[in-house]
Amino acid sequence: MIDSIRAVFSLIASFFILMTGFGLANYAVPLRALGEGWTATDIARIGAVYSVGYTLASFVTPRFIRATGHVRVFAANIALMVMSVLLCALVAEVWAWMLFRGLFGFAIAGTYMIMESWLNEKSTNEYRGSMFSVYMITAMAGSIGGTYIAPFGDVMAPVLFIIAAIILVSAVFPIALTAASTPSAPTGVGFDLGSLWRRSPVAFAGTLLSGVIAGAWLNFSAVYARLSGLTETGGANLIAAVTIGSIAAQFPLGRTSDFIDRRMVMVFTCALGIVAAGWMVLLDGRYEYQLYIAACMIGMAIFPIYSLNVAHANDMAEPGEYVRISSGITVLYGLGIIVGPLLAGEAISFAGPRGLPAILLVFFAIYAGYASYRIMRRPPAVRNAPPLS
Repeated sequence: MIDSIRAVFSLIASFFILMTGFGLANYAVPLRALGEGWTATDIARIGAVYSVGYTLASFVTPRFIRATGHVRVFAANIALMVMSVLLCALVAEVWAWMLFRGLFGFAIAGTYMIMESWLNEKSTNEYRGSMFSVYMITAMAGSIGGTYIAPFGDVMAPVLFIIAAIILVSAVFPIALTAASTPSAPTGVGFDLGSLWRRSPVAFAGTLLSGVIAGAWLNFSAVYARLSGLTETGGANLIAAVTIGSIAAQFPLGRTSDFIDRRMVMVFTCALGIVAAGWMVLLDGRYEYQLYIAACMIGMAIFPIYSLNVAHANDMAEPGEYVRISSGITVLYGLGIIVGPLLAGEAISFAGPRGLPAILLVFFAIYAGYASYRIMRRPPAVRNAPPLS
């Protein structure tokens, strides 16, 4: 496995830088929206259009990859993200931000497809869960770094957006300058959701539901923190606690899933999310440190379930199918992150900040129930994970 990580080190380095910029932008955007006086419904609409762009990438990006290669498309997506962030700093109108965030969603989804198909080609089934854990740990570590930049600036000023753009464009360098071999061109440029369903119903449903959960959290975590009575630093601490929980759980969960039925690990992860979300429903800013602990626990569930689903979906794939599968996963995840912010916005409008953990609890429960049902219906894939070396 160590040799596999060395083979994609430049990819991991670029992804870390990218997610640092992403974390800063994703924290600053909703707080700037609140500062402009926009409603939770406005923020939800912006998040939904972001998700539409995210979903559209699954139709377009594979064709670009096949025509020009992974590295060129990666650079183009970085350019789109930088444009989006800078335009948000220049124009503060809801309709404009819907467009700008839609572009950002399109670009980040295309980048994820490139990263994940690249990792899948360099991974084997015995190590796939572990490799995707490293991938997600990198994402979370970068994101937490970006989040902690935000309190040092004013979200109503353009400086934080400019810093985010500088960090994002810096992500080009490790991949652009790598001497490592790039993935082969995909054999197909479309996606087949029916095939993905037949291959793994759990990965199909789980990717959709994990998109709902992540979309709700990513678009409303900063809003939740503010409405719960936390300061900007407290909000950053809350998001950092979620990220720390995710980092702490990613590799143990991923490595465990290389040895046992991945679906059992998914059910355990969802159970942890149910407990944590239920606890958060009972808390507010007066219980700041308890809120951080609950957030750390929920972080152990929100993001690891995505990497578990990706690994599960790719266990039976051939090398030329990775981009096609990644496209299908992007469509499902994108549909989820369209629905998630809309549901979270309505839940917060109805129940206040407690509406966010309440909606997360509901979808963790649905996910755990379906995965448990599938465990009883189909035996696990056979894998024999060798020791780390």
